[in-house]
Amino acid sequence: MKIIISPAKKMIVNQDDFDVQGMPVYLDQSTEILQALRQLDYEQLKKLWHASEKLIQASYDQLQHIDLQHRLTPAILCFSGIQYQYMAPDLLSEDALKYLQSNLRILSGFYGVLKPFDGVAPYRFDMDTRLAIPPAKNMYEYWGDRIYKTLVNDGPIINLASQEYSKTVTKFLTPNDQFINITFGHVVDGQIKTRATFAKMARGEMVRFMAENQITRVADLKTFDSPNYEFSKSDSTDTNLVFLRKK
Repeated sequence: MKIIISPAKKMIVNQDDFDVQGMPVYLDQSTEILQALRQLDYEQLKKLWHASEKLIQASYDQLQHIDLQHRLTPAILCFSGIQYQYMAPDLLSEDALKYLQSNLRILSGFYGVLKPFDGVAPYRFDMDTRLAIPPAKNMYEYWGDRIYKTLVNDGPIINLASQEYSKTVTKFLTPNDQFINITFGHVVDGQIKTRATFAKMARGEMVRFMAENQITRVADLKTFDSPNYEFSKSDSTDTNLVFLRKK
């Protein structure tokens, strides 16, 4: 079983809580992306990032000093967005952390795919960033089926990633692949709607639930014990498990 999640825009350096256990499998590609970004001037990067002037300046300064080999942080700690906060890896047992290292994969526009304890440096680069590295016109073309190939042939893929990242996998799926979407929704006027912040919280909670309970079967995901969501059998299918916000 492989669980896929999105990265977070907010990243920190934390070299105190856990040790780095390995390096990203696509580090050569990350190095190539970094070189391509460093060839752009400030105005070109400004168009690429589409952010506030303050954030662009900070990201530009960060880009000049990224070191992909030294002073690295385990990916699961480096990303510090809502999903990762609710995952709370620093509170997990050793067995739960081993489960994550074996089963959890973080998708990334910059690194491709990461194990939780791969060493990474903070960066600003989304999968949908319009950077061309010929012959690829964008990052989806650049990564191609590489991310997909690292995930298949190891049981079902549990999708807790956003569409921006999950489509690096879904566009290459074959009829033999088992790809399970997890939907966290609210019922609004009789229709299921997803609210991003609540969904990110729930995704983090589900990853923690899977690690704490050593989940290896898709059927056991239905027992996800959440204070906010409950499994909806009537809204679910074999490939899309739906959890609705409790009233």
